[in-house]
Amino acid sequence: MIKLPSQVNKALTLLGEAGFEAYAVGGCIRDCLMGKFPSDYDVTTSALPRETESVFSSYKVIETGIKHGTVTVIIDDMPIEITTYRVEGQYFDCRHPGSIRFTRSLREDVARRDFTMNAVAFAPGAGIVDYFGGTEDIEAGVIRCVGNPDRRFKEDALRIMRALRFASVTGFEIEEKTLWAMEDNKKLLQEISAERVRDELVKLLCGRHAEKCIVENADIIGAVIPEILYMKGFRQCNPHHVYDVLTHSAVAVGAVDATPVLRLAALFHDIGKPKCFSLDNEGVGHFFGHASISAELTEKIMSRLKFDNDTKQKVTELVRLHDLQIELSEKAVKRVMNKISPEMFFDLLQLKRADNLAQSPEYRSRQRYYDELESIAKEIIEKEECFSLRDLAIDGNDLITIGFTQGKEIGKVLAMLLEEVIEGRFPNDRKKLINEACRLNKILPKKPDTR
Repeated sequence: MIKLPSQVNKALTLLGEAGFEAYAVGGCIRDCLMGKFPSDYDVTTSALPRETESVFSSYKVIETGIKHGTVTVIIDDMPIEITTYRVEGQYFDCRHPGSIRFTRSLREDVARRDFTMNAVAFAPGAGIVDYFGGTEDIEAGVIRCVGNPDRRFKEDALRIMRALRFASVTGFEIEEKTLWAMEDNKKLLQEISAERVRDELVKLLCGRHAEKCIVENADIIGAVIPEILYMKGFRQCNPHHVYDVLTHSAVAVGAVDATPVLRLAALFHDIGKPKCFSLDNEGVGHFFGHASISAELTEKIMSRLKFDNDTKQKVTELVRLHDLQIELSEKAVKRVMNKISPEMFFDLLQLKRADNLAQSPEYRSRQRYYDELESIAKEIIEKEECFSLRDLAIDGNDLITIGFTQGKEIGKVLAMLLEEVIEGRFPNDRKKLINEACRLNKILPKKPDTR
């Protein structure tokens, strides 16, 4: 049974009392039918935009996209998008319709939507209105286009990525004709803005069924990340691995937390392997330097897809360091945490775990090793031990006070003192560190007098 929030019911009731049809529609009804709680609700109505504004004249109304028939009404602090039934004209850029016209027909409105599961409408008085079998497809776990799939994807190529995202998030299977049309039209994705593709890609990667989606649809994803195509079917010829590079990476994606940074890092961590593959005399495959090459490719891909600099930097650094050997010692852990931050250190451990879990079963024994590294790191943090300049008991101002001149020398001395503390040769004690800094000041080479 579908239960709508009181604010949505109020919007439907007010439109109905004014003589108009009105239904909750799209993703909110799909989610309700799947037993989920929607985060937002869309309403579609036979009322024209100005008629809608008149119905809600006593409420705050925002003309969100009034040219396209959409206004947002605020009811009891809840924003509800209300859109007039509409029919879209010919699409001109694989994304946007060249024109729209309003209609009084719900059927005409839902006929323009992407997938049957998003074309189901509901109102308390009328019940479910489903012209295209969306309810049955939801029950069967099927993603199917409304009408002709080739036409749907030629109209808006981003729907191809949306189909993959829904498959990843829900675990639904993509209906055969829909999948064929996606494959036939995948090159049209190159006409879509990088930002739109990026957003759908991230949602895909963070889905519960991302591993399966990546393996089964690599050719389509390859239309926007062609570097992935080299990973598909690339045998590693190494006893540590049972999967090709793509499948190994997809398994790793499924083994890390569903955050954009970790999922992207897992997808890209071995993307450079095909470029540096070599066989030794015994026919064993090696990938010397693949972490560095993977990081370079990762940066290029993420720049191309217009990721923000912070996300790009974090993902690239994780990829670069994913093969780093970390000694089981406080010193080693402190050095890595100093280099990349504690948060990134724990992400790196997650990536390493996932990388190991995606290898041959007999080589998945490093999980306990990573447990120990994690315990060491947590103990360092709990004890508030020093592992970065921020934690050091003295700073640049202290050095200036005892006679150092501003400049690179201060940074050099602080780095030397931090190294002493990390190595355990000095306690993180302000007085003792100042004494050591004074000693270093005497032995550091002086700048020549150029007067």
